[in-house]
Amino acid sequence: MAIPTVDLSPFFTDGGDDEDEKAAAVEIIKQACSDHGFFQVVNHNVPLDLMSRAMQLSKTFFAFPAEEKLKYSPGAAAPLPAGYSKQPDRSPDKNEYLLMFQPQSGFNVLPSDPPHFRDVLEEMFNHLRQTGEVIEKIVNDCLGLPPGFLKQYNQDRSWDFMAALRYFPATETENIGITEHEDGNCITLVVQDEVGGLEVKNDQNWIPVVPCPGTIVVNLGDVIQVLSNKKFKSATHRVVRSRERSRHSFAFFYTVEGDKWVEPLPEFTRGTGEAAKYRGFMYKDYQALRMRNKTHPPSRPEDAITIAHYAIST
Repeated sequence: MAIPTVDLSPFFTDGGDDEDEKAAAVEIIKQACSDHGFFQVVNHNVPLDLMSRAMQLSKTFFAFPAEEKLKYSPGAAAPLPAGYSKQPDRSPDKNEYLLMFQPQSGFNVLPSDPPHFRDVLEEMFNHLRQTGEVIEKIVNDCLGLPPGFLKQYNQDRSWDFMAALRYFPATETENIGITEHEDGNCITLVVQDEVGGLEVKNDQNWIPVVPCPGTIVVNLGDVIQVLSNKKFKSATHRVVRSRERSRHSFAFFYTVEGDKWVEPLPEFTRGTGEAAKYRGFMYKDYQALRMRNKTHPPSRPEDAITIAHYAIST
């Protein structure tokens, strides 16, 4: 099985055949969201030269000595701090990342070296956010929701964030960069380099998401799964590290405001005669529980808080 690839160009242009092409794209995305919550997009309006430049500058930054990168470490007080971070000392080195927000922290905490890195990251952030808005609208239509319904969960996009990541090469005994998980947000956009390693789970099988230049990987998160009462899937995925090289990627997390209430929508419960599969929750409360998984990892991995914490037993 291959992850479907969707051409988004009809959503950025006006033409006579656009409506038919849009309808075809919507059907592919709807099926992918129902099956496993993963698809890829091309002609997504993010300039290819920008993606290439951002990736190269990210690789340059992560190749700097540790003392240089640590100059951009965030303060310890922030729960999800912007800046450079590395895996805690209690774990084997698996990855390091540079986290950025807008507009709360701006981009002033980001590296000014290599030259133009900060500007390129900001441009990358803004383009991915615009693409996220288009995909959100498509998902909104796929679910048959009123126009602009999902947009109301984050009108000013103030909770979105992006990470530049580096996964270190695998060791002889361990090759998992990130264990299998689902994202807690709405929609995640991923730009990966040629090394690959991203895999999506479907029917207990792991499917590699093969890198393709200029392609952006899209996966749904827990918020969409809950709102749709599991009509659409929050994608289960992981990263497997290569023995030969580091893997670099960008992940843009298109999310919702912290004080938004998330629960199965009546269109997918009372409107269909189905029972709600999840209890409602405040988004910031769920994110706090997920963050605790990172800051205070449970002794058993199965005790980590996931969206199953809110699942209603049937």
